Amino acid sequence: MTGDERPVEPSVEQQGERSGAPTVEPRRLHPLTPPARGWVVIAACLGVVVHNVNSGWATPSRLIIGLGVLVPLAFAYGYLSWWFTTFRIEGDDLRIDSGMVFRRTRHVRLSRLQAVDVVRPLVARLFGLAELQLQVAGGDKAEASLSYLGEADAQRLRAELLARAAGVRPDVGEAPEQPLVAVPLSAVVGSVLLSVGTWAALAPSVAILVLAFVLHELAFVFGTLPLFLAAWQFTAGRVIRNFDFTVARSPDGLRLRHGLLEQRHQTVPPGRVQAVRIVQPWLWRLPGWVRVEINVAGYGGKDTDAKETILLPVAPRAVAHGLLGQILPGVDIDAIELIPAPRRARWHDPVGWSAYAYGADGEVFVARSGRFHRILDVIPHAKVQSVRRTQGPWERRLGLATVHLDSTPGPVHVRAARRDAVEADTIVAEQAERSRTGRRGAGTERWIQGASDSSSGSASSLGEGAG
Repeated sequence: MTGDERPVEPSVEQQGERSGAPTVEPRRLHPLTPPARGWVVIAACLGVVVHNVNSGWATPSRLIIGLGVLVPLAFAYGYLSWWFTTFRIEGDDLRIDSGMVFRRTRHVRLSRLQAVDVVRPLVARLFGLAELQLQVAGGDKAEASLSYLGEADAQRLRAELLARAAGVRPDVGEAPEQPLVAVPLSAVVGSVLLSVGTWAALAPSVAILVLAFVLHELAFVFGTLPLFLAAWQFTAGRVIRNFDFTVARSPDGLRLRHGLLEQRHQTVPPGRVQAVRIVQPWLWRLPGWVRVEINVAGYGGKDTDAKETILLPVAPRAVAHGLLGQILPGVDIDAIELIPAPRRARWHDPVGWSAYAYGADGEVFVARSGRFHRILDVIPHAKVQSVRRTQGPWERRLGLATVHLDSTPGPVHVRAARRDAVEADTIVAEQAERSRTGRRGAGTERWIQGASDSSSGSASSLGEGAG
């Protein structure tokens, strides 16, 4: 223990703990965790009843008996599971113990934390609870989660974990923040209405509804439930997820808040964003909107929701570029000269060949693609994990090749497509050298130091652009 550490006042979640020392007494989740989770059992029972409503066995008496047996058993199991689940901070680790019969211990290295998210599902909010999700480097999903804690306790524990991850005193409390962007609801709704996927999902759903009404076959609607769920995700689901979307800057990173039913509070630590994608669908060109997606270590695996990799769901291009300056300070994407693909690439891709281009400066590599669905990928040289050159049979015939710059898993896949084969070899050699140089010159990835370096830029200009 260093000399500048001092005892921390005990709180509901910190009794018996001293700053910088391992927690002696384990902490438990909130006592209301079992009922907050138990609604899933009731929903599953109701789902079974609805699915078999025409079978004749789902009588009221059987329903009451079933619920009278299953619900108490589920809640009893939930309370036993809650009692045997504890967590504590031991040095640089967050230790989580769980399991009634088979005990399981998980250690989460705080020095490898990439993000700490506070998630408030609708049912948990009714109980005043929140879930803490921890993302670490090298993972493709949440390394661990604590569900559920009291909302105030979750915020305090999050602040403590962020402070320990940054290498500062764990009792510094919640860092202040400065608002940058607030996405208006009108822009969120407009972005959904101006998406081709929205109408592609709605058209068959509406056709099925009309057909079921004409044929008087409501069971036909239940059989096509997955199609309705997909339509929901493309329409109302996107509005609900991106409701009240705000971005703020703080010493521990960019803070994202959004969600109507499930409220999510994410922190994107500066210096740990691996790659950025600026997307402009075809119908968004008239209002000049774009979407910003990111690759962050710990996010982007097969079990990761898209909402966890969205930095900005919809905003004017100037606002998006201004926010990009918070992540890549000093980088001007518009100033990078893009080199188009050779004309013979049209024989490989007659529609999109003219959109392929790439460019680079001393800090980042940029690749453009998509004639209708425009995509601009940006990756810092220091974040490139590998460089690959691929060449399919038709590309070999045309003397073309594609260069891939690999990052952590996520929505951003940087590639310089349909390049001259000799040019592709040059790109690979040059980018390998840029990556080595970039890694040697890269600064610290500690959260608070990185935030101080990326704090340049005008928050007011971002806020004005968002309006």
